[in-house]
Amino acid sequence: MLPSPSSSPRQVLAPLTNTIDVVNKSVTTKYLPTPPAEKTTKRRRTSEDKKPIKRLKLEPGDSSTSDDSDLESDEEDVPMEDPRVALCRQRRRTALQFQTRALMNPVTFTRPNPTTIAILRSFVTSHKADVFKCHSVGEDTYLSPPYTCRYSNSGKAGGIPLLAVGTEQGTVHILNTSRRKDWDFEPPRTTIQAHNNAVFDVRWNADDSRLATCSGDQSARIVCPQTSAITHVLRGHSSTLRCVAWDPTNPSLLATGGRDGAICLWDLRLGQLHRHSGVTALDPVVVIHGAHEDTTDKSKPKVRRGKQNPTPRSITNILYPEGEPYSLISSNSSDGILLSWDLRKPSTPKRKSTKPQLPKELRSSSLDPTTLHGSKRPRGIISLASGSGPSRGLLFAVGADSRVHTYDQATLSPQINSMVHDNLRVSSFYVGLSVSTCGRWLACASSGTPSSTFLFDVANASSPNWMSQKGVELRGPAGEVGALDWAPDALAACSDDGIVRIWRPDLEIQMRCREQPEESKWDWSWAA
Repeated sequence: MLPSPSSSPRQVLAPLTNTIDVVNKSVTTKYLPTPPAEKTTKRRRTSEDKKPIKRLKLEPGDSSTSDDSDLESDEEDVPMEDPRVALCRQRRRTALQFQTRALMNPVTFTRPNPTTIAILRSFVTSHKADVFKCHSVGEDTYLSPPYTCRYSNSGKAGGIPLLAVGTEQGTVHILNTSRRKDWDFEPPRTTIQAHNNAVFDVRWNADDSRLATCSGDQSARIVCPQTSAITHVLRGHSSTLRCVAWDPTNPSLLATGGRDGAICLWDLRLGQLHRHSGVTALDPVVVIHGAHEDTTDKSKPKVRRGKQNPTPRSITNILYPEGEPYSLISSNSSDGILLSWDLRKPSTPKRKSTKPQLPKELRSSSLDPTTLHGSKRPRGIISLASGSGPSRGLLFAVGADSRVHTYDQATLSPQINSMVHDNLRVSSFYVGLSVSTCGRWLACASSGTPSSTFLFDVANASSPNWMSQKGVELRGPAGEVGALDWAPDALAACSDDGIVRIWRPDLEIQMRCREQPEESKWDWSWAA
């Protein structure tokens, strides 16, 4: 029998489908009944409405739900959006706005790296297992102060951490600084008497088969670490050599800088071999005299009779920038201006000229950062280091104004922010600077009392909104700290008491030292 026309659609379809009959009061469900086929009218929300309009809730089992006409009551049904859907839409709109702003200004909206100050505070050094003594070659003294140190390239890449240390007596010690237990014997070391004067810089070449040293005897030498033999002697400076650097693209090329203000370029293939000694003597291929002087003529200056020549501006650092193998960056002891030199062979002039073609300046710093913080006169750059990893593209320099300045490698322009600490003092040119192998941390030595090593987190130093944080101070037992260098999870620090100390991150020991300082100070040193 067909249902009467006045029957509702639910009553018609109830016996034909498996739809739950909500008319029966004994059946309960948490779902709302099926909406009617007719289009319901909706009331628009006006500004006068203070309370949000909610959906009409129908209790299950109510007899009023038996008929579709009951749904059209005085309070009309206004459907609301699911809160989860609204949250997803809001997040999508926020992400879209963030992406749009990031495309317009990608530097400003770069997500910063998390801080690692807690790791820097966990560095400790053992007075038993992390101490290496630089023994003297003479009988009048027991130890010789180390002036420079450098880890091998394989050690920086995670291999055996071999550290080359140059001392005041011209000796080069090659130390194995692998972690060992207390009172264990030190691994065998290699000792090379490279000079009869102090060694101020030492560098490994790309494959660690050669060591380049520069000394106060006005010469640089090439040493074989496997045989301890001196293979090349480089002479061309008229004063003490301060720095040396290997060309990253050619194993036969290197550069040196000295207190005479000159930069010399060398080619190990052009020397003359002495038959008796087996040592090759070289003259520089190119000499840039007065590299940081205020003159355009960089040839050898003429000696003025009866007048004393002014003191030259010493070359304190040289380095080959990453991505620019044809250029060389240098700093001096008079101001904070950095120069970049074009080492490519200049074009042959049309007219014959007796003057040699010297490298030209590519660019220089537009501003001296040592005059931006209340200093009455410019101060020189003591040590220079290149960033890597998250700090790639930056140059860090510690100046005689006791600040660590940051430069943009592409333009050599200094940044406004600088790193400083209350106990950071720079009063000699032995103060070192080094960037960790991961590129996140910067270590700076200090002179004066107390003498310490300072660690800074520079992972976000390239950001324009970066504000330098207060560094972590590593205070050793004694001695003024000079040269520094990093290996994975290790920092080598040279002090003038003739000892090289290795600092390592160890949170467990650091917490024990802080809880029991009186008992731990005999065995450990930790962050102040």
